[in-house]
Amino acid sequence: MKSNISRRDFLKTSGIIAGSSLISSNLGASSIENIPFRSNKKITVALVGTGSRGIFMWGKDLVDSYSNYIEFVGLCDINEGRVETGKRMIGVSCPTYTDFEKMMKETKPEVLIVTTMDSTHHQFIIRGMEFGANVITEKPMTIDEKKIQAILDAEERTGKHCRVTFNYRYSPHRAKIWELLRAGEIGDITSVDFHWYLDTSHGADYFRRWHRLVECSGSLWVHKASHHFDLLNWWIDSDPESVYALGELNFYGKNGTMRAKNCRTCSQTRQCPFFFDITKVKSHMDIYVANEKYDGYLRDGCVFRNDVNIFDKMAATIHYKNGVQVAYSLTTYSPYEGYRIAFNGTKGRLEAWIQESRKTSDVNYDEIVLFKNFSKREYIHIPFGTSGHGGGDALLKDQLFLPNVDDPYHQCANSRDGALACLVGIAARNSIASKQPVKIADLTSISPMEKKQYKRIL
Repeated sequence: MKSNISRRDFLKTSGIIAGSSLISSNLGASSIENIPFRSNKKITVALVGTGSRGIFMWGKDLVDSYSNYIEFVGLCDINEGRVETGKRMIGVSCPTYTDFEKMMKETKPEVLIVTTMDSTHHQFIIRGMEFGANVITEKPMTIDEKKIQAILDAEERTGKHCRVTFNYRYSPHRAKIWELLRAGEIGDITSVDFHWYLDTSHGADYFRRWHRLVECSGSLWVHKASHHFDLLNWWIDSDPESVYALGELNFYGKNGTMRAKNCRTCSQTRQCPFFFDITKVKSHMDIYVANEKYDGYLRDGCVFRNDVNIFDKMAATIHYKNGVQVAYSLTTYSPYEGYRIAFNGTKGRLEAWIQESRKTSDVNYDEIVLFKNFSKREYIHIPFGTSGHGGGDALLKDQLFLPNVDDPYHQCANSRDGALACLVGIAARNSIASKQPVKIADLTSISPMEKKQYKRIL
């Protein structure tokens, strides 16, 4: 079998453009709740966090593409200059705030979008629900087990719901993997090899920003790898049960031979291969540099600063409730960006080697290879998506904001999904500290299930 179909045809035949409406949650299952959309009334939305992700992914694009369905009623950021810059760049006329409580009281949004620093997500998710809003939060949902439990408790207490924006689920080739696994093409999954490579551009960028501090990001085990763990949870269709991990910082931070506060003040820019000239990125100059005077945040920090305290190489063994074993690793200083994944099953093997660099060549598809026992291998070509994150961004937002969209691939991610994705990374951190395996059930009230349950709430 060799398929080389258009993205439109793929989405049509696979059912991916059918998805479900806005917010979902059930602590015992992945579930979907339909928030009613009315043709004569737009959903009122507030946004907290006006950095690049908030402005472009959740601000300007929603205004450009979904204005028939949503209306921004407030923007909030602790940086008074950045929130005004965000308002201008998004193109809205709503009020701006540096006081979150005041914004929620005055604007009373139906939906709150959270795009702040990871360590503060829980504060805004919980208070947003307490103010009566359903919440859409960027991943990771939060950074430690106590904050996860607080979110789950608040959701139960308020009756409101939290959706986590795992856009990786929506890219066409990852959805095709899900489809092939669910169809039993390799029989029962027994083990998975999953290795992710961040290059010396994207990977290094995490070490310039607030992400370099575990107290802000939860480390890349949580900030970045929660994407990967969510994919595993979704693909395997079971919950993680235990994690044993290793990790070190041996490339960035204190390991560098050159060091400065940030690139603009460094005297060794000609010698440093990691020099980042922020003056050539207009959006960064407008959003961050122009507003440094308000909070001192440096978007072009040195990747070799001594305060870097996250790992830059990581590996974990993850055991799932249904018996699947996963070997996972993350490297942050690779010469290329991408990942290798292989699923071993009772009837064969499914694998893919995804390289971001291929997207700049004459190749216009991702390749999945299906090996069946006692049979020839099959190559499946999935055209690249046309929006960010492998084509997932637009499909995710369609599912969030367009009415009457179904969810046949179970791509909607609720608070339980968000929690479990974070908990694998949190367990990995705890395992490194204790040098022992960590059980997921010991971290929060969530009990891992052998098979995920999908329940539609009307």
